[in-house]
Amino acid sequence: MSINKDQKLTFFNPNFDSKIKIPFMKGGVSAGFPSPAADFMENNIDLNKELSENPLATFYIKVKGNSMINAGINDKDVLVVDRSIEPRNNAIAICFIDGEFTVKRIQVAQDCLYLMPENPNYQPIKVTEENQLIIWGMVTYVIKKV
Repeated sequence: MSINKDQKLTFFNPNFDSKIKIPFMKGGVSAGFPSPAADFMENNIDLNKELSENPLATFYIKVKGNSMINAGINDKDVLVVDRSIEPRNNAIAICFIDGEFTVKRIQVAQDCLYLMPENPNYQPIKVTEENQLIIWGMVTYVIKKV
């Protein structure tokens, strides 16, 4: 069985020694009515540290393909993946099945496990005893260009 050949994942390790400081508006930005200018306070943020609860188990993965578009994961998005989080039903995971990596939603059925795409153009992958499956890590954040 072959998984979507058009979807490939590229893995990256976070650089926790980076000295790059990105300005950060700690108070947030209003999505409703504008907030007063006095609330503006600039700090610096390190996204490697901010997005990693367990730095030794955290990786960035760049997505190629569109099987997860209805979950808000698009081609060229970067996923933050934590390998220390236990897999759970309906969570989005990086899965290694039959020698290939894929990103899918885990769905536990009564008698089996499915790897579910979030795009109607793709079929669910039913995991059977014949498959070799490793749930490699759990997706915690999606970083995207808008």
